[in-house]
Amino acid sequence: MREGRVVAALDNFLGPLHNGVWEVEVPKASVTEPLDPGWKRSAINVPTPGTVASYRKGRYHVHETATEWKVHLDRYDPAVHPVMHLVDDAPLVFMIAATFVALVDDVWRTNPENTRAVLEEQTTAWQMLVLFGCAGMATGAFVVLNPLLSFSSIVHLLMPLVFIALGILIVGEGVQIRPFQMVSARRILSGIMVIFIGVISYDLPVEDWGAIIFVLIGVWGFGSAAMTFRRLSRGREAVPEGFYTWCAIGCLSLLLALLIFMTPVALVALMTIVLGAIALLAGLTLVVNGLRLRGRMIRR
Repeated sequence: MREGRVVAALDNFLGPLHNGVWEVEVPKASVTEPLDPGWKRSAINVPTPGTVASYRKGRYHVHETATEWKVHLDRYDPAVHPVMHLVDDAPLVFMIAATFVALVDDVWRTNPENTRAVLEEQTTAWQMLVLFGCAGMATGAFVVLNPLLSFSSIVHLLMPLVFIALGILIVGEGVQIRPFQMVSARRILSGIMVIFIGVISYDLPVEDWGAIIFVLIGVWGFGSAAMTFRRLSRGREAVPEGFYTWCAIGCLSLLLALLIFMTPVALVALMTIVLGAIALLAGLTLVVNGLRLRGRMIRR
């Protein structure tokens, strides 16, 4: 305790997470101390409405909003068990649904604080937001209208780039810039291998890419369904985030995995249409935010 005021770190409010509470919402005014070094900024997260940043500390995962810290406890630390984290904490069906909800929320959300910051800093012009938004909407519309052609282009061009970008991120986690030093030789080597896979995968036929994606989605779906139903069998206490919600997620995960083997072509089209719809919604979000920014610049 410091003289004149009570010191309160975010960690002091996390006890209920170990007693059956799914998420704690802590007002920023209640947290007087900055996040300690154990909290690391998370670059990849399931989209959440209102989130401006996200941090992890072991199994703790916090979403920062303008006024609150929203913290939940993952079942698996993604840094230690990345596969199990995807299977149990972030099923594919849940990630897709959360992305749609976050994008729709962002379209309708009015956020004058963010707009004011943009105006003051002059970091982005409304024309660029609208331009990129229109490009995203056009891309999304093309994907929705031409799913199989788009799938071929995505797997042949974008998937290798995804591997290369992922490899670069892994290498980056293995080094420290200031001062420059090697943190993890294993991560550097793993990142280089992933980059190499990305480079040579440009010559991989679309059919082979499709088979790989089918297997990954099928395993992900079956694994998520199995883990979800296993927890559901223990009763409501084992699923504090919502019994019926995760019952639906488990059923949809199983259905998704079954469709992989029953109607692979139709599922390819459906998944590609979903990606196109996400791109269309993301573009619409940029356009709406750009027009809002323009309106505030006019009234300024």
